[in-house]
Amino acid sequence: MHKFVAKIFGWSYHLFKKWDFGETLSAYLSLAINIVILAFLSYIIYLVFRFVLVRSMIIVARKTKTKFDDLLVSNKTAKYIAHLIPLLFIYKSVPIILENFVYWEAVFGKLVAIYIVLLSLWIIKTILHAVRDHLKSNPSYSDKPIDSYIQVIMIVLWLFAFIFIVSKIFDISTVTMMGTFGAISAIILLIFRDIILGFVASVQVSLNDMVRIGDWITFDKFGADGDVIEINLATVKVRNFDNTTTTIPTYSMISDSFRNWRGMLNSEGRRIKRHVLIKANSIRFLSENELQELKKIQLVSSYIEKRQTEIDKFNKANQIDKSILINGRNMTNFGLFRKYITQYLSQYPGLNKEMILLCRQLQPTPQGIPLEIYTFSNDKRFENYEYIMADIFDHVFASISYFDLEVYELNSDKDCMPN
Repeated sequence: MHKFVAKIFGWSYHLFKKWDFGETLSAYLSLAINIVILAFLSYIIYLVFRFVLVRSMIIVARKTKTKFDDLLVSNKTAKYIAHLIPLLFIYKSVPIILENFVYWEAVFGKLVAIYIVLLSLWIIKTILHAVRDHLKSNPSYSDKPIDSYIQVIMIVLWLFAFIFIVSKIFDISTVTMMGTFGAISAIILLIFRDIILGFVASVQVSLNDMVRIGDWITFDKFGADGDVIEINLATVKVRNFDNTTTTIPTYSMISDSFRNWRGMLNSEGRRIKRHVLIKANSIRFLSENELQELKKIQLVSSYIEKRQTEIDKFNKANQIDKSILINGRNMTNFGLFRKYITQYLSQYPGLNKEMILLCRQLQPTPQGIPLEIYTFSNDKRFENYEYIMADIFDHVFASISYFDLEVYELNSDKDCMPN
C-alpha cells in the first residue's frame, strides 16, 4: 500500500527538480499537484465504493427475508462506510504528500485520524440504530428499553474516542490518559451521576419487568397517567390521556411508588369498586305488608318468600312476640336492598361472573353507611368500563327509593333556607 501511494504522489517533486525549478518551488508545486490528485482519487474511490456498497446492500436486502439488512439500508450504513474508505486512503497518503512539510504532516495526520475515529463512531451508531429498529419490530423486544442499552454503549465508545483524540492531539500515551481518567473518576461520576443512575435503573426496570413500552402507568408524584411511549437511559416518557407528555427520571421508577395497570389489562376483568352512602336513620325493619309489596320486585320475589318462611319458622319455634318488630328475626330494607343489588349484578351482561361479585356494607361513617359494589367488568377499555359502571350506579340510585332508603348528601344553602 505504501509503495503504491508513493508511486502516485512521489513523481511530481522529482520531475520539478529535474526541470531545475529549485527545491522550495518544486516542493510547493508538487504539493499543489498532489493535493489535486488526492482530492480527485478520493472522490473517485468514494463514488466507486458508495455505488458498490449501496447497490450490494440493496440487492442483498431484496433477496433475503430478514429485515435487518433493510434497516441497514434505511439507516445509510453503507453510505457512511463509503466515506471511511477514501479517508483511510487520505490517511496513508498524507505522510507522503507532506514529506517536505513536517509540521503540517503532523497536524493534518492528526486531523484525518480524528475524523476517521468520529466517522467510525457514526457508522457504529447507524448499525446500533438498525439493531434497535430490528429488535423493536420483534414482539419479544418491543417493550424493552433498548434505547437505554444503545445509549450506554455509545457513551462508552465516546469515552474511548475522547481519550484517543486527546492522546492524539497532545501526543500523550493512551495508558497515561486512562490513568489520568482514573484519578479524576470522582469528578466523572459527579458529572454523569444522572446517566449512571439512569442506566442502573433501566437495567433493574428491564430485569424486574417493572414497566414496558405500551404499559399504562399512574405516577402521582409527576402527574403522569397514561401510556409509556419511550424508555431511555435518563427518562421515561408517558403520553397522558389528555395528550400531554410527562417525562419521568428513570431512577424514580425504582426509588418511588407508581401504579402499573398491565396486570389489570392482562386479567379477565377490570375492577369496579365504588360505594353509596345510605342515611343510617332510613334503615329499618320491614313489616308484613311492606314485604308483600316488595314481592312485586321480580329479582327478590323468590328470595323474600324463602327468607320469610325461614324467619316465620324460627319465630314460631321460639315463641317470639311479633307485636313489636324488633323481637326475633326480621328482614331490613337495607339487607333486602343489598340482596336486590347482588341479584341485579349477577344478571348484568357486562360483568365477569367468574370473578368476585358482591354488594357489601362497610364501616359506618359520620356521613352514613357505605354500601359498596365490588365486581369486575368484562370490557377493560376506558370508555366502555366507565359506561358499565355508570349504568350500574344509575340503576342503584334509581332503585334506592323503592326500598324506602335515602342517600346521604350535603345540604346546600338553598335547602337550609326557611319556607
